[in-house]
Amino acid sequence: MTYRHLLALMFCFCAAALPAGAAAAPRIERIEPPHWWVGMKHPKLQLLVHGERIADFTPALDHPGVRIAAVTRLASPNYLFVDLEIAPDAAPGTLELSFRNGRNVLRQAYMLQAREPGSAERRSFGPQDAILNFVPDRFANGDPANDDLPGFHDKARRSDDQMGRHGGDIQGIVNMLDYIRDMGYTMIWPTPLTENNQKIYSYHGYGTTDFYKIDARFGSNEDYRRMVQAAKAKGIGVILDLVLNHLGSEHWWMRDLPSRDWVTQDGRFVPTEHYRTSVSDPYASQADRDNFTQGWFTDDKPDFNQRNPLVATYLIQNGIWWMEYAGLAGIRVDTYGYSDTAFLAEWSRRTMLEYPKLNIVGEEWSSNPLVVAYWLRGRANADGFVSHTPGMIDFPLHDALRRALVAPKDNDVSGMGELYAALVNDRLYPEPSKMVLFEGNHDVPRIFSVLGEDLALWKMAMVYVATMPRTPQFYYGTEVLMTSPTQRDDGATRRDFPGGWPGDKVNAVSGAGLTAQQKEAQAFLRKLLNWRKSQPVVHSGQLMHYAPLGGTYVYFRHDGQRKVMVALNRGRSPARLAPTRFHEMLAGHESGTDVFSGEQFDLRKSITVPARSVLLLELK
Repeated sequence: MTYRHLLALMFCFCAAALPAGAAAAPRIERIEPPHWWVGMKHPKLQLLVHGERIADFTPALDHPGVRIAAVTRLASPNYLFVDLEIAPDAAPGTLELSFRNGRNVLRQAYMLQAREPGSAERRSFGPQDAILNFVPDRFANGDPANDDLPGFHDKARRSDDQMGRHGGDIQGIVNMLDYIRDMGYTMIWPTPLTENNQKIYSYHGYGTTDFYKIDARFGSNEDYRRMVQAAKAKGIGVILDLVLNHLGSEHWWMRDLPSRDWVTQDGRFVPTEHYRTSVSDPYASQADRDNFTQGWFTDDKPDFNQRNPLVATYLIQNGIWWMEYAGLAGIRVDTYGYSDTAFLAEWSRRTMLEYPKLNIVGEEWSSNPLVVAYWLRGRANADGFVSHTPGMIDFPLHDALRRALVAPKDNDVSGMGELYAALVNDRLYPEPSKMVLFEGNHDVPRIFSVLGEDLALWKMAMVYVATMPRTPQFYYGTEVLMTSPTQRDDGATRRDFPGGWPGDKVNAVSGAGLTAQQKEAQAFLRKLLNWRKSQPVVHSGQLMHYAPLGGTYVYFRHDGQRKVMVALNRGRSPARLAPTRFHEMLAGHESGTDVFSGEQFDLRKSITVPARSVLLLELK
């Protein structure tokens, strides 16, 4: 049964005859989640029922294995919250909920589906993968007919880089799947595709106006699910970008909040001051903690009050619904630490309960590894906070990489020395390989620009990200050296992918219009990522690294069967590496072959690493 058919079932009702001249018959406007599944580990399901004065009605249900456990009414009479308890042996099928108010009876069909076989044990993303992050509106336009649609505030303005919608969509992603696969990516992370019917800046995706609906300018819910299946068929998983902290100001709730405390600050804009250390700082005031987690991110993004248990349950169920409905491979959580701490503990517990092998990665935009580590599963926190989230985005190592490659000097606190020293922070991370290390994303200046448009440094960065004990993530257009200002400029960082629109003079897919340098970079990253696919030593091997000397940093990945040696020389002169220094790793190995050039190196003699170059050697 399709999603459209489910909606048709959901919105049907019958009512007793009303006297002539009476008001229109009451009806149910929506139920969320729109359907659910039997066989979930958590036995309860909370339905948000919305309709004019629905709180005046009393729900009833007669279905084997399912019962109404509780009913909650709030300040607005237009909402009813119905808690269902679903027995482990309940069979899939259609429930008939009845809502009675005197002579008026509304009958509501609600579907309980069977889970896909193996759903709970699904493969998630991890260090064996390479993730591609992109902004769907700026990636590829596969269906120009949906660029502008009636009922949406924000119209297509492709000439407006900073705020306009450009028309990229789900069909465009589908059209790009062969290119994504051939480049060597095995996971994609699109920024949110849910409806953002905001008056401005709606392409961004982080101001949701309907949490259960794909924005029609991208496509439909069914289009999204078909895209996920098409990606799976090509060996590519899809990661959900989930927004837990806030909603869009144009969300239909904001015209009629279920209760005054559905959002924080009594519905008034009180900005967060972004003091993210306040959550884990033992000396922070409660006022600062509350401001960080309950202040609004921006004036058009009201902050959820996740201390309200109904809000918390709604958000928990929403993420699980998308995982199950679309068959997704993992979750990236936006603005992670801004959410209520107790809520995050329960959200992560409930999500991992349903998907024990799932990887979740949270965004905590901090260069301080202690701030990032606080949110990790297995971390013993002094305040007793217990997380079930396996990974976080590794902003500390990302920042160290960008600083190291452009530093004027190399020593124990600068340049390659800083990069070497940064890995001591892995003592703070229970599962370092679940951390996502990225060269760029939709919020930071493009790395080629930050590195002074120096292709040699760019190659070092790509190899480093791909060979660290991390889950690597790359940003669309990095492979063709897309540029931006070196200070944050969202519009420039999110420019259209060349070749994503019909008639593009520069086309990264066909190669038309690319410079020789762009083609070289694209071929380099393609070779690196496709090589990486078949390297379990990089996926799960141990790391040993050596303190940099003269601007050259050497490290090894090893697993008892294979070894890979990486040498990054950012110096202006060739570097000679004496094998005796690396005897712990080189003992028993006579030669190594460079992945890129195919050149063989005699490991019994000194190895020369050319100036401003990288060697990636498979040891024999």
